[in-house]
Amino acid sequence: MALPLLVAHRGYTRHYPENTIVGLEAAIRAGARFVEVDVQLTRDGVPVLFHDRGLGRICGAEGAVHDYDLEDLRRLRASDFGRFGYKFAQVRISALAELRELLQQHPRVTAFIELKRESIERFGENVVLGRVLQELKPVQPQCVLISYALETLVTARAQWPAVGAVIDRWRERRLPIMRTLHPEYLFCDVDGLPRCGKLRFGDAKIVIYEVDDPQQALQLARRGVDFIETFACGEMRDQIELLGPEA
Repeated sequence: MALPLLVAHRGYTRHYPENTIVGLEAAIRAGARFVEVDVQLTRDGVPVLFHDRGLGRICGAEGAVHDYDLEDLRRLRASDFGRFGYKFAQVRISALAELRELLQQHPRVTAFIELKRESIERFGENVVLGRVLQELKPVQPQCVLISYALETLVTARAQWPAVGAVIDRWRERRLPIMRTLHPEYLFCDVDGLPRCGKLRFGDAKIVIYEVDDPQQALQLARRGVDFIETFACGEMRDQIELLGPEA
């Protein structure tokens, strides 16, 4: 059995604010070769890295990403004060363009780019895809588009070589749209998995999130999982290598 590959979920989130360049750089320094980020559009249509529907948890501000132009949004802290206090007080929301530059510096790193439904609902899939794909074109071979919005991924198929469907429950892999989409990757919540049995879906690579237990990661690998998505990429890598495939 091969050891599972690790995906740094929103960067090195255990120790840094999520979806920030500082956290992504830290994940890469810790050995991550796969990272995952969330992308939304600002009011003026600029793709930025952000997960939540609201700004409160990460920025301590009211409203949503799409309520602010980029210039105003960058005045807010993205410090996740509830977890880190003032440690990252100078950290701001990162633009997708900054991730593109980071990937250009690290050509061996692959990024899973999650298109958030919030922006698709607000701006429409054509606008979201147009803005995001334009930013990522120089690093296209390093990027996989992923989303819960499976219809949007079908549309993206004509413009992008690799996509990943995101689902909450393993049974959702049987949705009719999956036959049309035929994704290269299938992301599933660990809490939505059956308790036993092989986890395969055609020739798609299987990615399971969010896992921080190395024993569980190895058990999932034995069931056929290819990737483990984790907030603790450094610790998980060390512990999995220490335990080895026979654990």
